[in-house]
Amino acid sequence: MNQSYEEIFTRRNLLKGAGAIAASTVFAGKTAQAAEQTAPPAANPDITGILASYMSKAKDRALPAMVEEKAKEHILDTIAAMVSGTHLPPGALGEKFAKFYGGEPISTVVGTNMAIGPIEAALANGVRAQSDETDDSNAPSHSHPGCSTVPAALALGEQFGISGPHFIRAVALGYDVGTRVTITLGGLNYQMRTHRDCHSMVSTFAACAAAASAASLSTQQMRWVLDYAAQQDSGIAAWERDTHHVEKALTFGGFPARNGVSTALLIYHGGSGVNNIFFGPNNFFDAFNPQADPEGLIHKLGVFYEIANTNIKKWSVGSPVQAPLNALEYIMKKHPFKLADVKRVIVTEATDEAMTVNNREMPDICLQYLVALMLVKGTVSFHDSHDRALMSDPAIVAARAKVDLVGSAAMQKLYPQLVANVEVVLNDGTTYSHRVNAVLGTTANPMTHEQIADKARDLMTPFLGSAQTEHLIDAIYHLENVSDIRTLRPLLQTT
Repeated sequence: MNQSYEEIFTRRNLLKGAGAIAASTVFAGKTAQAAEQTAPPAANPDITGILASYMSKAKDRALPAMVEEKAKEHILDTIAAMVSGTHLPPGALGEKFAKFYGGEPISTVVGTNMAIGPIEAALANGVRAQSDETDDSNAPSHSHPGCSTVPAALALGEQFGISGPHFIRAVALGYDVGTRVTITLGGLNYQMRTHRDCHSMVSTFAACAAAASAASLSTQQMRWVLDYAAQQDSGIAAWERDTHHVEKALTFGGFPARNGVSTALLIYHGGSGVNNIFFGPNNFFDAFNPQADPEGLIHKLGVFYEIANTNIKKWSVGSPVQAPLNALEYIMKKHPFKLADVKRVIVTEATDEAMTVNNREMPDICLQYLVALMLVKGTVSFHDSHDRALMSDPAIVAARAKVDLVGSAAMQKLYPQLVANVEVVLNDGTTYSHRVNAVLGTTANPMTHEQIADKARDLMTPFLGSAQTEHLIDAIYHLENVSDIRTLRPLLQTT
């Protein structure tokens, strides 16, 4: 195909306005037979085989130097999220689960002194990695790939004693396979019009691919991995109604990581399935989007690496709040003002993004609370962004009442670019405004190696201590020198 990756995303999948409504209505009413008839024919009916072959060879395929460095950054960022999620409600639940089910001491539960069975460890670590909004995000696929991919690769990496380079490649493969699934289906637009959830769909395929690579499965076995992933790919967006972040953490991280490990182990021990889940009767696209082009699954595979197209957050809050906080921080530094002098703060961002963070009950995805927090304290720390009690503080409540959130259709058209404008209006009529077009941590404005390390220090030092944190950061940034991933265990655990 000669199309760019972006063209596949926009031309084939971004149906807008009345067209999107009409399309969703048609999908709902079609029979399976009619859906097959309307699906565009794939240029190659064995997309599954091409993808499976690529997956089986990934463990031995050297990554470009830049991609390898990006992968190490995302591994560090995800492990830091696991550590910082230790004592949050989802993380605590994961630890209880791990202690109850136990198993042979094969895989590490990060941030504890436990080693348990790989399936249980993957779930516990996946939940921890998404206990809050610290983990990475991939905008084109509308997903958080790291929170399932890294736990799955780590669990089976320890099971099989894989090397650091193998671990890096397994993680990068997970990002490449998982994100391409929902990019092919239509990304955010697909989620909005079908009520399916891109996050769990990406996470399931990503974790299955990463775990299967860690298990060194063959091309034939990788066909079945894709089949099993498709069978487990529910993708229901009902988690959005969860106000305690527990179901969200399980949906994004815990369940997909567990499913990835169990899939790889079942097939490793002889499990089999359908050879071509993306083509033929009752295939994946018949079920999820008959009008999608299956070639999106392999487009630029091995040339365009999605791990290098995935954002790392500066702030430990939801992605739609990153740009507003960056803009407000800029204004407060350039034009210092007193909170008492503020009349209004008007935040404008994409309509769908605004909807996601508008007056939410969870503090780390409530824009009004987080903007108020910045106004009152001058920054947004990890602790404060997860403090439900602080949401009721009189000073925060008063500042929050000054915050207006406006959804912009014009900014919506720029998605997946994260854009926001913040306007601070003072009582005397003075107005300060700043627009952020490239959020720090996104691919358009990436954080440096050291900035990512600084973020990891802030998240991990309270739990692991300064010395251990520094050793862990150094080990991850030099994973190419690790002969057996199990040697990282003492650095990942608490005493």
